[in-house]
Amino acid sequence: MAGPGNRRGMGAMKPKNLKGTVVRLIGYLKPHTAKMILVFVCIGLQTICNLMATSLLTPLLNGLSAVDTSVKLTGIAALDNLAYTGGTDGKLTYLGIMVAIIATIYVLSLSINYLLNRTLIGISTTTMKTMRNQLFAHMQKLPIKVFDSTTHGELMTRYTNDIDMMNEFIARCIPQMVSSVLTIIGVFTVMFIKSWALTLVMIVMLVIMFFVVKSLGGKSKTNFVAQQQTVGKLNGYIEELIEGQKVVKAFNHEEIAIAEFDKINSQWQQVSAKANGYANMMGPIMNNLSHFFYAGIAVMGAVIAINSDQPLAYVGIVAAFLLYIRNVTMPIQQISQQINLVFMAGAGGERVFALLDTPEEVDDGYVTLVYANVDEQGNITESDVRTGHWAWKHPHGDGTVTYTLLRGDVRFEDVTFGYVEEKTVLHNVSLYAKPGQKIAFVGSTGAGKTTITNLINRFYDVPDGKIRYDGINITKIKKADLRRSLGMVLQDTHLFTGTVMENIRYGRLDATDEECIAAAKSANAHQFIKHLPQGYDTLLTRDGENLSQGQRQLIAIARAAVADPPVLILDEATSSIDTRTEWLIEKGMDALMEGRTTFVIAHRLSTVRNSDAIMVLEKGVIIERGDHDDLIAQKGKYYQLYTGMFELS
Repeated sequence: MAGPGNRRGMGAMKPKNLKGTVVRLIGYLKPHTAKMILVFVCIGLQTICNLMATSLLTPLLNGLSAVDTSVKLTGIAALDNLAYTGGTDGKLTYLGIMVAIIATIYVLSLSINYLLNRTLIGISTTTMKTMRNQLFAHMQKLPIKVFDSTTHGELMTRYTNDIDMMNEFIARCIPQMVSSVLTIIGVFTVMFIKSWALTLVMIVMLVIMFFVVKSLGGKSKTNFVAQQQTVGKLNGYIEELIEGQKVVKAFNHEEIAIAEFDKINSQWQQVSAKANGYANMMGPIMNNLSHFFYAGIAVMGAVIAINSDQPLAYVGIVAAFLLYIRNVTMPIQQISQQINLVFMAGAGGERVFALLDTPEEVDDGYVTLVYANVDEQGNITESDVRTGHWAWKHPHGDGTVTYTLLRGDVRFEDVTFGYVEEKTVLHNVSLYAKPGQKIAFVGSTGAGKTTITNLINRFYDVPDGKIRYDGINITKIKKADLRRSLGMVLQDTHLFTGTVMENIRYGRLDATDEECIAAAKSANAHQFIKHLPQGYDTLLTRDGENLSQGQRQLIAIARAAVADPPVLILDEATSSIDTRTEWLIEKGMDALMEGRTTFVIAHRLSTVRNSDAIMVLEKGVIIERGDHDDLIAQKGKYYQLYTGMFELS
């Protein structure tokens, strides 16, 4: 189908507003406010437990070597006296009590961590479900041009990779960032209380660490964004090649396809290697820096202890500070890693939100299609059940309603159209189809035949000119009602996963089995269907791969037949059917088209001979019109095409 040229345009968007994207993503957590409060409470309690366990190391070590009663240990008199005056047995008892307290704290921390993770899993999976539902529902309301300009692989990346990154942000990034910040604040508070001098040494070391993280984080940011973009491009190419694998093999383009894939895959490998290289570099650098910090704290602690009046009191303090180094460096390292995840989630989030923000298909129509009863005087009344008649229900500003019988009169008036502003596809096209007429469009590829049918359906709106349906401008008709009046059989047949019966019933969901079978008979599909392994209950998968192309087309025709539409659009409907099958279905199609306005696009001119009018298009202009005999007599373009086809056959 003639459409916008670049189908990969949406795959290479660069995040423009990271802060806004993150804020919008966090907005999805509002329905889970109570659970998020529980999460933050759990994080706070877990941080307190970890700090308490580390802080108790000081009185534990000091108590085992305590000889000076002026040194304050736990602040619990009984335990302190036990450490000072209980001798060896007392110190062992003191050791057992302290170890039990620390173990209890860690068990409590483990329980809190379990509750935290269970709650986070529930929040993140529910949020992602909501987001995917919202994205899919919005996608159903998007105009066709969005799908014409975006590869299926890129759209699938929104549902998979991009939303998975956003899930990681909610499930891992947010709690980890909060936990890390609380841990850093808590550690520094405890450290400052124990020894402000050693705390100052730690601050100097952390400033060094901060600049290292900032430098590496900035370099990984750009490459993580590029990685997200390249994944979309890679998925799009894979999807495109899988769909066109037969074409690739038919033209022996396997090596070219491999080379192109290798090129895109290499781009992904390069940016991914850089992004993850900088991110993974962070761990070893931080670990090595922590070793220097260990040495620095140990040396400074020894100096302070030597010059202190109570050197033994610093044994536990220095030991605790050595643990605090890890308690601080690990959160900082985690924050740096989470920053990378924020950038990845931001890149994916912007792509998802860009699709969510794509304007929906505009439908300002107010004329609807209803079932109608027509009495002997021609009066029209609305019906709740199928009557075999349809009418356009036209409400007016004064509150009155008028009904116009649907007859299938379609007229184009000076229609000019292009998929993009730079290229006009149709030039001042005017045509009409009277009720019950069969109108055929012929012409070379790209002449504008399919474009005309796209405009009748309002897949695209007309910027210049008008299209009238039974005298009503189609812009006034609700799109759903307009399309309900049209039955389509497209050149590219698509069948859904399900039984043959379900695929036929897709044309009208309230159709009975008998009506579906009757539709299949009218399309001459019944004969081959009843010979399938389970007949109409045969399961079709992967677009009906277990059927021939002609059989799939016959089912598509039956699907249009069961809809029983007043107007038919057949876009190369018999292009995939052999000559014998085509002859068989023509009888059924003639019965189906009886009394219905029908637009036919056919590559075989023999199928349009009995058309009431044939339009010959060339470069978006109708250059000839008339029935078969008239056009043959004119000896113009149609004559040349027809005689050429006749000679070829």
